[in-house]
Amino acid sequence: MARVTIEDCLKNVPTRFALVHMAAKRVRQVSEGAEFLIRPARNGDAVMALREIAAGRVTLKGFTKKR
Repeated sequence: MARVTIEDCLKNVPTRFALVHMAAKRVRQVSEGAEFLIRPARNGDAVMALREIAAGRVTLKGFTKKR
């Protein structure tokens, strides 16, 4: 399986700080019962959250990059 990198995530997020905030919020949502937005793999919740962000499936109001 391909590795997710910070650079992949930063294509959809303006700063590393926003990325941390988005990933933490998404992990919290998943731990509270939310479904994954991409096909689950054998990764932890944090890696899956980063994969979702890199895929453009997770956005956070005020943290999305303008195109």
